[in-house]
Amino acid sequence: MLHHKIDLDTNILTLTPDGELSAADFKQLTDVVDAYNQSSGPLRGLMILTEHFPGWDSFGALFQHLKFVREHRDRVKKVAAVSDSGILIVMPHIIDHFVQAEVRHFDYADKATALQWLSSPV
Repeated sequence: MLHHKIDLDTNILTLTPDGELSAADFKQLTDVVDAYNQSSGPLRGLMILTEHFPGWDSFGALFQHLKFVREHRDRVKKVAAVSDSGILIVMPHIIDHFVQAEVRHFDYADKATALQWLSSPV
């Protein structure tokens, strides 16, 4: 399951995986983000917060994840990967080629630093 919370004061979306990610997680996330974009404009930042990345429960889930990234890549200015997971440590170097957002990695213990960076001017 993918938990999500939008801080309305900062326009920052925090995603917290709890177990393997499913296609339904990304379909629900798409609905939430699209509704927010229509009512409040683009998100200032996105924080992926997980000590260890749980992976996907199927190829379909991975596909929905990539589809979400493709459809929303120009609606987020900054992405913070806050994790000690190997895949999220290298993620900024990989997705930097596919998104317009500035992407940075932070150690899991550095959540406050990540939020400060996400809240700073672009």
